[in-house]
Amino acid sequence: MTWIDDPEFTGDHPFGPQTLPYGVIDEGIAVRVGGQALPLRPIASSFGDRLAELVSADSLDPLLAADRPLWSELRARLLELVTATKAPQGAALARLSSARLPFTVGDYVDFYSSRHHAENVGKIFRPDGAALLPNYTHLPVGYHGRAGTVVVSGTDVVRPKGQRKGEHGPVFGPSVRLDIEAEVGFVCGGPVTSEVSTSAAADHVFGVVLVNDWSARDIQAWEYQPLGPFLAKSFATSVGAWITPLEALSRARVAPPTPANPLLPYLVEDADWGLDLALRVSWNDTIVSNPPFATMLWTFAQQLAHMTVNGATVRPGDLFASGTVSGPDKYQRGSFLELSWGGKEPVELKDGSSRTFLEDGDTVVITATAPGEDGTVVGLSEVAGTVRPAA
Repeated sequence: MTWIDDPEFTGDHPFGPQTLPYGVIDEGIAVRVGGQALPLRPIASSFGDRLAELVSADSLDPLLAADRPLWSELRARLLELVTATKAPQGAALARLSSARLPFTVGDYVDFYSSRHHAENVGKIFRPDGAALLPNYTHLPVGYHGRAGTVVVSGTDVVRPKGQRKGEHGPVFGPSVRLDIEAEVGFVCGGPVTSEVSTSAAADHVFGVVLVNDWSARDIQAWEYQPLGPFLAKSFATSVGAWITPLEALSRARVAPPTPANPLLPYLVEDADWGLDLALRVSWNDTIVSNPPFATMLWTFAQQLAHMTVNGATVRPGDLFASGTVSGPDKYQRGSFLELSWGGKEPVELKDGSSRTFLEDGDTVVITATAPGEDGTVVGLSEVAGTVRPAA
């Protein structure tokens, strides 16, 4: 029995006491408890002097700059407070609707770690060439994205404009092949450092969010050779408003797929950091895909090790994303490029309409769950966005 009066604050629901994701609302830093939020500033005295200052901040930035022992201490104290029968002095539940981007995004890196997705895209974009390029199974392929256009779930996405290939040369205008990519993102924290080993990666990952890497496929197909994505992706990347702590996913750890070839030593893991996350993609209230994260070729520990092996630093607030999550079956594809096979196979929605790519007014919602302790369900907060016409 707990003092929190919310029917969704149980182990059977994604945001019971087993999850406790962090976010920021009008009242400051909060944790999500079922369908409500618990602001932490009014109960800061319940945490002791060392933690009180962190939970009283206006964003999660100071907490991200701390370290894993302190993150663990805070989570343990939170669990005590929310499962107690008596509310701490000053506690009052608040609405989720005022949630905003909870941290200052530093660098943003997007990876390409689903072999199924990479093979599908290769077949669509390079039908006469190799589906996978030679480096793919040797290193986590990625690119440095644009941190300034990372937006919180619920933010409308304006259809981007740019160049695309025309019959008689390039043409300019709004994208006509606007797409999504269902991804999982990792929010970094801890001391600034470089050359992070796979065994130390968890000390530099505070938590996990869902990501929608909106993608203009017609712009991408024209611009991406030889340097990769640019304007096709830099206009908007949506992230969930609530960060699920990495500790909440301890029971979701699984072995990643067996590498296709021997790995270089810096990419070898001494512990498995694959994650059994079940994603769900909804397009205008129609569930169109259920991508399985456990099939990803590269883990976040390998991605972080690769990202920093050249001397690049990882800092609190840095964000890196997994790349599109796709499985071997059609209903597991995490992008509409794949679901419609380049626009050749329309997707039927429950209202009777059909789609290949996004139309103005379309709404996409991505959710995910993972197994927790003792049969509980751990949630990753939804990432949602609605497409608006080009400006």
